[in-house]
Amino acid sequence: MHLTKYGIREWGGSGIIALVLIGAFTWLALAACPLTGWILAGLTFVIWLAIAAFFRVPHRRIPAVEELILSPADGLVKDIEELEECPFEYFKGQKIVRIGIFLSVLDVHVNRAPCQMTVEFLKYKEGKFLDARDPRCGKENESMTIAGTAEVCGKTFPTAVTQISGAIARRIVCPVEKGRKLAKGEIYGMIKFGSRTELYLPVDPDFEIKVKIGDKVRSGITVMAEVKKSA
Repeated sequence: MHLTKYGIREWGGSGIIALVLIGAFTWLALAACPLTGWILAGLTFVIWLAIAAFFRVPHRRIPAVEELILSPADGLVKDIEELEECPFEYFKGQKIVRIGIFLSVLDVHVNRAPCQMTVEFLKYKEGKFLDARDPRCGKENESMTIAGTAEVCGKTFPTAVTQISGAIARRIVCPVEKGRKLAKGEIYGMIKFGSRTELYLPVDPDFEIKVKIGDKVRSGITVMAEVKKSA
């Protein structure tokens, strides 16, 4: 496990402040008030650990099975919905399924590519900061979408992942440019603190959704859908 570079300002900056405070409280404990000093030093360390935990990246062994489409985020599946109209132009004229994942403040917050894909479309949208559990957040909150052509089992198809901010999450990190090729399970960004992530796939008889509402999922591990191999 390590800490993501996307949060170095938060966990690094707070770490420096914590070191200074722990040093001061240690001096207080040794020089004047042992109980108060050690309590404050311990509390400072615990607070820093809590901040750093938001930016943890546990080791994940990405499944090698080619036909699997994996979860782009850790969290809870809140909704699975077929859409007649796509919310962005990349899927224009195509029926799609959207799988919404809610990330609590306790979940891992980095996002991973659900499958091998070439990024061809980027769309940032300014918006509100409604609670990520609010059904309106997908349409009204700040968001960032990457979309492109996925390659699974010799089959190519459009896919997209949308990062959506929440009431606590106020910064989406997505340093991805058009033309970038993402490997299945590759980390490409994060949403800082609680949030929502949506996975978009075509409605196709060759696709079988493997999760249901209420399932707990983990990025780069949990199978969201399976693609039938080409004959």
